[in-house]
Amino acid sequence: MSITITLIGGPTALIEIDGFRLLTDPTFDAPGDYQLPHVKLEKLTGPALGARDVGEIDAVLLSHDQHSDNLDHSGRDFLKGAKRVLTTQAGAKRLGGNAEALRPGRRPY
Repeated sequence: MSITITLIGGPTALIEIDGFRLLTDPTFDAPGDYQLPHVKLEKLTGPALGARDVGEIDAVLLSHDQHSDNLDHSGRDFLKGAKRVLTTQAGAKRLGGNAEALRPGRRPY
């Protein structure tokens, strides 16, 4: 079995297992500020790879969509081209499209 993990930055990593390509929490924006209702987040460092450099993936594993430190503007754009987006039930409802809900304690297959 061949496993490679490439840290892209923050929560974003590309996990490759025998040709299967999984991307976690896509964050591809350049450094900048994100104003949330009760706090301002500041991204200080850009990603090691851009969204176009990642190439085709089989699925995105998205822990949550509510905060831009786990899903930023470029990450949201990236989701539109992903084959599958696996996330929470609430996240799948908010995102729609190709987002699929993972039930707590259940496998996605």
